[in-house]
This record gives sequence, structure tokens and C-alpha cells, in this order.
Amino acid sequence: MLAPSGDQFEISGDGYRAVVTESGGALRELSYDGRALIDGFGEDEMAPGGRGQLLVPWPNRIGDGAYSFGGRDLQLPLTEPSLHNASHGLARWVAWSLEEHTPRSVSLAYRLMAQTGYPWTLDLRVVYDLSADGLTVTQSATNMSASAAPYASGAHPYLSVGPGPVDGWELTLPASTRSLVDDRLLPVGRSDVSGTDHDFRVARPIRHVGFNDAFTDLSRDGSGIATAVVRDPSSGAGVALWVDGSHRWLQVFSADDVPRTARRSLAVEPMTAQADAFRSGEDLVVLEPGADFSASWGIRAV
Repeated sequence: MLAPSGDQFEISGDGYRAVVTESGGALRELSYDGRALIDGFGEDEMAPGGRGQLLVPWPNRIGDGAYSFGGRDLQLPLTEPSLHNASHGLARWVAWSLEEHTPRSVSLAYRLMAQTGYPWTLDLRVVYDLSADGLTVTQSATNMSASAAPYASGAHPYLSVGPGPVDGWELTLPASTRSLVDDRLLPVGRSDVSGTDHDFRVARPIRHVGFNDAFTDLSRDGSGIATAVVRDPSSGAGVALWVDGSHRWLQVFSADDVPRTARRSLAVEPMTAQADAFRSGEDLVVLEPGADFSASWGIRAV
């Protein structure tokens, strides 16, 4: 009997252990010295709420699934019909193929074929690698088509420092700008977080704050890395998610509207572009024929 998420690829090293799935190339488990760092999903489950999935060739939403690129008007399937959006790309549920599996790393690949709404062929690849610095994830794409293709990438890990709820946890989020959205969760403007409930540039308890928001203008270290941290002050346990300079955005989601998992963990989602990038063009990567794009992010215990 095959698990709903297909073959399972386990890696470990320096106290870390991760499990990656054939379905969607998803991160199903990540732990350090036996402590869970993400709120993943069981081997007998499909990934609920996007848990651990890779979001390509776009993260987040495209309003009405309709956009124009290269002089063509294109229509994607509406995978979020309640809000009339195309959501989280085209590779979440497909079978990714194993390229290489070592004790500490695993790489998977998927050829996204040209199709209705996205008439380009991309070679997609993801590498999960464990070291003393935690988990590093590198997502890449190569345009195999004869014309330029629109592209953005993201991922959907839920960070965890215990059984929840998140209210008592502390969050550090190095972002000074929040994207404002309409009732379909599509961007309509921006707001400085200063003086608002969503200013977590200095660590403080989450308390009542709910999240389904994209944040940008990230503070970075000298290497261009931005890092968000979730910590349980009662136990001292913490987890950090970092992104490289290709990731301009972090989506934060507390799942308040999902009764079964509401506020149980906190999704902190790396994104190279926010919602509706195929329509706005903002931070959109234009992959020329034969061109590659790569972006890295990671998770470590604190």
C-alpha cells in the first residue's frame, strides 16, 4: 500500500531529521534532537492546508486565474473556487522524481509540462540538505521553452515550538511593511507596520493577533539573510526560518479560519513574490529560454 504522499525520503545529521515526500516534493517532518520544528502531517495523510508543500511556478493567489503575458491572455484553473482564485501553483500534488538521496540530503525533480493557462515547460528541482546549521532548501527552475516564462516560487512550512496555541509564543518578524488585501486575499495596498498589531520587528508575544498576511521590506544581515523566529518563553524552545535575498516576501498564516488546526502552529512562508504577481508583475521573475533561477531558505532550531 502506497502512502497518500507517495514515497518517503528520510535524511538526518547533526541532530536533525527530516522526511520529504514524493507528492509535491513536500517537507513532511523536521525535528531536532527529537523536538518537532514544524507542524507537518502524517504518513497516512494528504498534506492539509498546504503543509510543507512547494509553491511553483507561483505562490499565493492569482485573481480569477486570469493574466496576460507575452502578448497572450491566459486562463488558469481556479483551484480556490470559493474566492475565484488560482492558488499556489501547479506542482503541489504531482509526483516528483528522485535524483539523489544521501544520508544528509535529497534532491527531487519535476518537469512541469506546458498546459492550458501556463504554456511553458519548466524543469523544477529542489534540494533538501541537513548540516549543523539546520535544514537548507534550494528551489530552482529552468525554462525549457522557446519563449520567456513568468515565474515565482514559495514554500509552506508551519513552524512549531510545542502543542500550541500560538497565543503564548513570541514572534520576531523582520518586516516593516504589510500587504493589505481585499476579501479575496488579493493585494490592494501596503501599510507601515509601525504602531500596529503586526509590528513584530522586536520579539513579543503573539497573543490575539491573527495572520493571513504578506510582509516585505525585510531587515537582513550582512549576507542578505532575513530571519523570522518563533519561541515558546515557557520552555525556551525556538525555531528560526531564514530566507535569502531572492525572497522579498514572507507570508504569515495562523489558520484562524481552519477549525481543526486554528492557531496550532504558525506558517511562515518564503515567497519570491506576493499574491497576484502574474497580474501585477511585481517581483516577478521573467525566465528567458534556457535561463535558470534559484532561491534558498532554511529552518534551524534555536
